Amino acid sequence: MAQIIVSQQVSVASAAAIHGRLVAIADPFDHIVVLRARKDRLLRVGLSNAKIKTLKAIAKAIDTGAIDLSALADMPADAAHATLVALHGIGPWTADVYLLACIGHADAWPAGDIALQEAAPRLRLPKRPTTREMGPLADRWRPYRAVAARLLWAYYRVAKQREGLLIQPQSPLNTAPIKKKNPAQSSRRAKPAAAKKKRATHAS
Repeated sequence: MAQIIVSQQVSVASAAAIHGRLVAIADPFDHIVVLRARKDRLLRVGLSNAKIKTLKAIAKAIDTGAIDLSALADMPADAAHATLVALHGIGPWTADVYLLACIGHADAWPAGDIALQEAAPRLRLPKRPTTREMGPLADRWRPYRAVAARLLWAYYRVAKQREGLLIQPQSPLNTAPIKKKNPAQSSRRAKPAAAKKKRATHAS
């Protein structure tokens, strides 16, 4: 949940850096750590005032028993969604992403996700549906709307050649280094093209 909150309205790289500094505060990182962390320390991590307030509110709800995040997987999707959005700072998109990506709820349906909306016309729709239209659209797939969401994300990834919501970016530590071309090889490959251009110039 903390990772989703941190990633709102920032780039993937910035979110990864901030989240890394946040969880490095203590090991293990849990709601107690968030509750005890001073605001000035969280600000130095890179969190905004609004995100600190949200994380503190969620941590307090967990600590008091107002919410049991692990129990959400066994609740109907709509009830689990309503439970999450009742917490300060958690909107519909955050709730749906958490249900689907973090606890694997089989019926989660992120109706407000842009990637899903752009992939939906593949279902023979005349145009991209709005967030309000996406809800009724998925009613026929209950109680396995999450399966449809993942299929649409997969289509979006292929059709748009872009990553959908649930595709985790490759870690810089696992990224293979870019191989540099051998200048000599590049020169040898370039000569035939240059010679051909020269012949074409003379011919004209």
